[in-house]
Amino acid sequence: MTTQTLLTKIYNANQLKQVDKTLKDSFEELEVETQIMGTVVGGWVQIALSGEDEGIAANYVAEKIGFCPVSFENVKKFSTLNGYVTNLEKSTEELSIDVGIFQPKIVHATVPLRHLQAQLADGRKIALRKMSELFGFCENLPISVKVANVNEEESRMDAELSTSQVERYGVWRESLLDRLLVVGSSLYEVKMALEHAMLDRDVISVEPLGMFEHALVCKLGTDATGLIRQLGRSLRNARFTVFNPKRLRQLLEA
Repeated sequence: MTTQTLLTKIYNANQLKQVDKTLKDSFEELEVETQIMGTVVGGWVQIALSGEDEGIAANYVAEKIGFCPVSFENVKKFSTLNGYVTNLEKSTEELSIDVGIFQPKIVHATVPLRHLQAQLADGRKIALRKMSELFGFCENLPISVKVANVNEEESRMDAELSTSQVERYGVWRESLLDRLLVVGSSLYEVKMALEHAMLDRDVISVEPLGMFEHALVCKLGTDATGLIRQLGRSLRNARFTVFNPKRLRQLLEA
């Protein structure tokens, strides 16, 4: 039996069942049993795999979803890690990312504000709160980072945004399309909410950021902020934030 911690957080107990179903559907052709063990600190999902094909199943999950590092000693300098924004209001000088390190204690990756300014704002001295407004940073938003330095004595890990993360924001910026970021709902729930609110014509597509986090791509001229109230009626437990490329370009080109 292989026990692993998925690189996925849940926001309510029902989502454990959704994770279980997703895994079982993926392994229909394999001789493997999956068991949801529950969650660990931070909401990370733990699973157990057993059976003849558990190695194949583990490799599949590692590629499609990913596993948490769990221990600080498993993190190396210059490695790329996926995580979630956390403690957003705790500091004005760095962005804290939960990358799934909780043994023997919780350690978050920290992205200094100066790195965010250099990577996303052409070096402009923009406050973290303003950066959060412009790029849609919110609690539990998936973010990919590259480890810049590891200090085991201080249990500290400094990082910067990964190349893929910077490129994603670059594509979003150049598209000139608003994106409504939805955190805490499954893809099915998001699509049903869009259908119920009759917003199919306002939203071009839904980009998965994680299993329960998505970016809704709005058509040209649609204000993402205006959709929150309508979708909020169906997605009552979700968190909404907005990426507005037009406002971002106006600030950076001023």
